[in-house]
Amino acid sequence: MLESPPPNNSSDQIIKLAIDLQFSGDLKKINDNYYYWDKIKYLSKDKNPVEFWQAIKFFRKLKATKVYFDKCEFKYNITDYIQKSLHLMDLNIGGSLSSNIGIAETDKAKFMVGSIMEEAISSSQMEGANTTRKKAKEIIEKELKPKTKSEQMIINNYVTMQYIVQNKNDDLTPSSLKFIHNLISKNTLDNNKEEGEFRETNDIFVVDHSNSEVVHTPPDYNNIEKLIKELCDFFNNDTGDFIHPVIKGIIIHFMIGWIHPFSDGNGRTARAVFYWYMMKKGYWLIEYLSISRIIKDTKNQYEKAYLYTENDENDLTYFITYHIKAMEKAFQALKDYIGKKQREVFQAAKFMKIPNINERQAQILKILYDDSDRILNTKEIQNRFNISSFTARTDLNNLAEMGYLDKIKVNKIKQNFIKSHRFDSLLKKQKL
Repeated sequence: MLESPPPNNSSDQIIKLAIDLQFSGDLKKINDNYYYWDKIKYLSKDKNPVEFWQAIKFFRKLKATKVYFDKCEFKYNITDYIQKSLHLMDLNIGGSLSSNIGIAETDKAKFMVGSIMEEAISSSQMEGANTTRKKAKEIIEKELKPKTKSEQMIINNYVTMQYIVQNKNDDLTPSSLKFIHNLISKNTLDNNKEEGEFRETNDIFVVDHSNSEVVHTPPDYNNIEKLIKELCDFFNNDTGDFIHPVIKGIIIHFMIGWIHPFSDGNGRTARAVFYWYMMKKGYWLIEYLSISRIIKDTKNQYEKAYLYTENDENDLTYFITYHIKAMEKAFQALKDYIGKKQREVFQAAKFMKIPNINERQAQILKILYDDSDRILNTKEIQNRFNISSFTARTDLNNLAEMGYLDKIKVNKIKQNFIKSHRFDSLLKKQKL
């Protein structure tokens, strides 16, 4: 377990030290990173570590905003770092594509349709799915039937994200939360009767599997209905003191994990509901940010953010600070992804020189040019370019008629497409 922080103290000596820290700028540096006691005690320099901590806690408690769920008090601080980040998120995760990422709205499908898969894959991998990213993308793009629990988890996450996008303006209710859990946990729990149902036992703990240590004991299951109702009210209503939507979404994420209403799948459900809330509040670009991919790569920090919050009087600022940093990294990753896609389109432009080739077909030729063993089908092309089945089939059949692809019959209806033996010679004729 984490080392518990020293008790609070607001003596005159501690208040004077707190004021000194504020004027020196040390308080801002520490609070922007929102360090816990385990780091702060080593930053005290020539000061007594306990008094140093108590001075910092004095200001944190003084500035804190409080929220309540079933009489449980939680608090958070809006630090300078958080305030600056919220402003940038308002600019970058709302607004338009051209201003945020530098691409036209009409090119959204071309560049961004694949990025939503990353969230489904990463969120599932965090919970134990061991399928590779390449295999997972193939399952989603080709709509293959899942063969393992890991593959089922990834399909479930993808289906859930699609459902949330389509129903983003709906209110959250206990029934809709159960439905999200049902979607996300389908055929992945040891007991399928627990899919979409609140737990009916207290024999559920959050355990650090590296040492079998219990790190969180959720509230009594008898309190789940009341807690979830209050959380739904928090999600749906903006009465009372204003809470910035990003902060509110992060609190909702935390609370589902803290309440732990289901026997399993709480983490995936919490992240899905966070996306729902953000989209409902107009942060449309969140659909394309793979926050779970960042969390997966920093899972130890994610788990510690939960523990710091609980260990330090339910101070949510630890979790909020971590979550905002993950969102910033996810936004940068999206920009990098878009840049990569733009380069791929640019590289495929040379195939546009071939007579009667459209832009999608040029990219298909580029795919096969880079990967000779690639097997394509209509469903993959349909999902990759966000087009109809008819258009995808027409693109592939036209390339086959031109000699660039060979057809492989799968059954009476389905067929796959591969690079033809004439592919390279045809490109040479076109001087490519």
